[in-house]
Amino acid sequence: MTKTELFIEDCLIFELRACKTIAREHRHRAFRTRQKSRFSLEPFTIRSSQTRIQSEMTDYASRLHNAIRQKGTPALVGLDPRFDRLPKPVISAAGMRRAPHKFALMVAAFEEFCFRVIDVVAPLVPAVKPQAAFFEECGPAGMQVLARVIRRARDAGLIVICDAKRGDVGSTAEAYARGYLAGEDPDAAAWAADALTVNPYLGPDTLEPFVRVVSERGAGIYVLVRTSNPGAGMFQDHPSELNAEARTKTASEPAVCHGVCPLYRQVAQTVEELAVETAEGNDIGSVGAVVGATYPQELAELREAMPHAPLLVPGYGSQGATAGDVAAAFTPDGLGALINSSRAINFAHTREPYASQFSPDEWEQAVEAATRQMIAELADHTPAGKLRGGGS
Repeated sequence: MTKTELFIEDCLIFELRACKTIAREHRHRAFRTRQKSRFSLEPFTIRSSQTRIQSEMTDYASRLHNAIRQKGTPALVGLDPRFDRLPKPVISAAGMRRAPHKFALMVAAFEEFCFRVIDVVAPLVPAVKPQAAFFEECGPAGMQVLARVIRRARDAGLIVICDAKRGDVGSTAEAYARGYLAGEDPDAAAWAADALTVNPYLGPDTLEPFVRVVSERGAGIYVLVRTSNPGAGMFQDHPSELNAEARTKTASEPAVCHGVCPLYRQVAQTVEELAVETAEGNDIGSVGAVVGATYPQELAELREAMPHAPLLVPGYGSQGATAGDVAAAFTPDGLGALINSSRAINFAHTREPYASQFSPDEWEQAVEAATRQMIAELADHTPAGKLRGGGS
């Protein structure tokens, strides 16, 4: 066999073993559940128990704002474990734990890296955002590591937003929601995220199943509205005429676009309506929007158009946006938004000024320094500075 064929065979064997492990864990869990139900009355009391738990549940927006106040910052650290940029000490440590073929080494390195980043930033920020794509690339074992990374972050007291950009309709959308959105109880979903990014391209009915699970579990979603990538305007700026019902329903609100407007404004209007529905009388709901920091004027416009929606703002740092560019995302008290930085923090050891200050073995110190710098910049140039008195 050629080297390529041997490598492919190794990968298939690795993934088969991972699948068998998952199946074995499910069988054991099912067996324990059956054994427990044989000797208890839980099947007869589960409905009242669920009702009691739901009545005591804290909604996502409240939990998020409590975390932001506790840490005194809206800084969000993305977890983007790009294998070709990982610190060499991480790859070396991973190689000592797993067989050194491609996918085994990658998933071990991703786990090592993300765990250590979480340990560094957990005392500093309220939330992290793992990017699911890097884990999916590695197959079943990668998705197992994603689950463990999410749990590690939640055990550290962090809000976790899984950046998977899921979107579908009907039972498929509901399956995505139930698989990722654990909400307040980390045991409620296989991937125990507090919130999930959602793609609305299929229309409002793609959001409905997610919103149901949001309300049921105290979870949150962030709907793609105006993204930070250069090609976003090709679709998102396309002129779209709002239907007559929508125009009538919001005619008294000056921030809402009437008649013909960019498509992203129509999506924003739908998000605002769902945010109001999930706010339950609070200022901010649990249905939010992804709005890029690379378009500051539109960010301000969309904050006004969605006053009840929590915002997730990418584009800060490596994509060129500054703290001043994101100032309009916040409510006057410094709440209502999370500002994400991924590469600029994850790989701070590769860029100045940190590359000159820290050796490759000190990459975690570079992560901490970059995180603290971001926190300081947001405090100095945005309403988030008002949170400083409540942070630790």
